[in-house]
Parts: sequence; C-alpha cells; structure tokens
Amino acid sequence: MPFAKPVDLAQIEAFLIALGIGLLIGLERERVASARAGVRTFGLVGLFGALVGMLGEHLGSIMPIVVGMAIVGVMLIGAYLRHPDPVDPGTTSVAAMLVCYCLGVAVWLGHAMVAVILAVTTTIVLYFKTELRGVATRLEAKEWISIFQFAVLSLVILPFLPDETFDPFNAINPRQVWWMVVLISGLSLAGYATLRLIGARYGAAFVGIAGGLASSTATTLVYAREAREDPRSAPMAALVIVLANLVMMVRVAMIAAVVAPGVVKSLAMTIAPALLLGAISLFWYWREQSNGQAFMPETRNPTELRAALGFGAVYAAVLFISAWLSEIAGSQGIYVLALVSGLTDMDAIALSSMRLFTLGKLALDVTVVAIGLTMISNLVFKTGVAVVVGGRPLGLKILGGMGAVAVGLGGGIAWYALSAGRL
Repeated sequence: MPFAKPVDLAQIEAFLIALGIGLLIGLERERVASARAGVRTFGLVGLFGALVGMLGEHLGSIMPIVVGMAIVGVMLIGAYLRHPDPVDPGTTSVAAMLVCYCLGVAVWLGHAMVAVILAVTTTIVLYFKTELRGVATRLEAKEWISIFQFAVLSLVILPFLPDETFDPFNAINPRQVWWMVVLISGLSLAGYATLRLIGARYGAAFVGIAGGLASSTATTLVYAREAREDPRSAPMAALVIVLANLVMMVRVAMIAAVVAPGVVKSLAMTIAPALLLGAISLFWYWREQSNGQAFMPETRNPTELRAALGFGAVYAAVLFISAWLSEIAGSQGIYVLALVSGLTDMDAIALSSMRLFTLGKLALDVTVVAIGLTMISNLVFKTGVAVVVGGRPLGLKILGGMGAVAVGLGGGIAWYALSAGRL
C-alpha cells in the first residue's frame, strides 16, 4: 500500500528546513536583476535536495545525489546560455544554487543545524558582494602575503607535525605547540588586518580594540611616543592604551575558551573587577580626550614564518620549564615564572599554564592564579613603558587607568586564591 506508512514529523521538519534554506538564499538572489533564479526556484531546489537525499538513503546509493546535482547545474547554466547577460556571467548564482541543493541534501542526512548555519553564511557572503570586493581591492601585497603565510602555517605545516610527546614530562607535543602558534597568529592577524584595512577611521576606541588584538605592547609604545611628541594627545593616548590592555585580557579569555574551556569561568570571575574598573577609567578618558585624529600603530606581521617559529620556540621552552618547575617546586615555581615571563611575552606562559591544566599537571586554581599574575606582570611592564616613553603628560594620565586595572586584577586574583584556599 503506497500510504501505509504513518507521517513522520521529523521528515516533514527536514523538508520544511530545506525549503526555508532555499527561500532564504533565493530571497537574496531576488536583489540581483540579472539572476536567472529567485526565491521560488531556490526554494524548490532546496526541497529537491532533501527529496534526492531521501531517495539516495532509501536506495543506499549516492548516485541519485550526484545526478540531482548535475541536473541542477545544467538547468541553471542552460538558462544563462539561452539568455546571456554581458555584465553578469552568472557563476555566482550557479554556485549558490549548487550550495543550496547540497544543503537540502545535508538537512535530510541529519545535518540540519550545520546546514542552517551554512545557509546564513552563504546569504551573508552573497549580500556583501560590494563590501567584499572593496576589501579585496584595498589589500596590498603585504596583506596578501600575510594571508598566504597564515595558510601555510595552518594548512601546510600543522597537518604534517607528529602528534606525540617527546619530553620526559609528556608536555611538549609538536602538533599542539604549532596549533598554539596558529591560534595566536590567527587572533593577531585578525587585529592586524583590521588595522590595515580600516585603520583609524572609526576613532581611538576602534584602534584600541584592534590594537589589543594585534599587539597591546606595540599599541602602548606607539601611543606613548605620540603623547611625548604632542602632550595634547595624552588623553586620547591614555584611552587607546588602557582599552588595548583591557582587550588583551579579553583576548586571553577567548584563547582559554578554545584551549582550556574548564578555565574560562574562573578566569572570567578573576578578571571581571579589572574590566569593571578599566571601563570606568575609559569613560573618564573619553570625556577628557580632544577631537584629535587617532592613527594606526605599526605592528609586525604576526604570520611571518620567523615570528611564528620564534613564538613556537618560546612557547615550547616556557612549557617545558613550567612542567619542570611544577614537578620540583609546585605552584610557587609556576607563579615566579609567570611574573618573570609575563614581563615580555604573556601569551607563552598563559598558554603553557592552560596546556598543563588540560594535561592534569596543574590544578584549576593554580592555573587561574598563574594567568592572572602573568597579566599583572605584563600590565606593570607596559605601564612603565608608557610612563618612561610618554613622559610626564601621559604618565599622570595613564597611572590612574592602568593602576585601576592592575588593582582590580590583583583584587580578583586575591579573592579567587582566598576562595580556593591558596591564601
């Protein structure tokens, strides 16, 4: 009997999701006058993908899916051949329709959540055609080189590294070490690219945020020099420096969310007082700053192979020393290393602490306190840089904001250590 099977609500839901995906992408294509397919066609293609997926699953063969994709592609290409457009060759719409079809198949195969995310991403990419083209035209040779270098770091070098430990403490894993290099380089590249592409057009606050992602140390140094050359820029320089260092702490929390999720909650509670006091000082600086034009700090390309190798070597060395100190001196050795190492390179010791936590070699409270001490050490160092390089005008401004951040962070660490029984 053809109608013997009861209606499966999960199947109906899959068809509706596939249809919705097609309608979403098709709605965006309706904006393009030269497109040969719109909301109805894309909706039907998404539904067709789910139907073909059901057929392929029933037959236990991939051939219906392959044939269906060929039919969709040929259909749209034929439409463009019958009514060619001298301006738009239609390749984007063909690619979008094939993606829509595949997403419909994916929904039927049980990947509805991923398919919906990809559908939204596809629609965004299609909608922001002008903006993406503008970004591409503004990229200079060194920005393209940065992108290619990051691709080499993440897609060429990383997969070929051995995934095993070699040291007596079972802490240094070449692939894991390089994965940390890729993670730090990627975050720094995001800030670096933002500064290069958008620059200082959106003011001091934007430069502080992007500078904090790229390099809070470089941002501190550059704006300290500007404050010495022009004392009137001291309020703006203080705003940018404090904001960049607040972003630095948020950046560490973002890294922890990827590397050691178990640390994030405790770390967030520890840095929360510093962020609160820092936000108050930012409001004060914002009221005092002049209307002077913010400028872009010069930061080093974080994806250069030499820089990546240097960070990888420092990270591996700090990781080895951290594991060794935790064996012979316990938490006190880690704390001393955090205070000393944090003066020059905060990422290495912070990542090392997270790595040892994931390996079960450091307790949660020791890890959080070590990261907090690293941040304090780094803040003290950059405050000293700002005061010495920026001179008296900036020094009088920056001590209040950076001091408030350091006091808040110290209070957060003390409270957490006390609650964990470390004090």
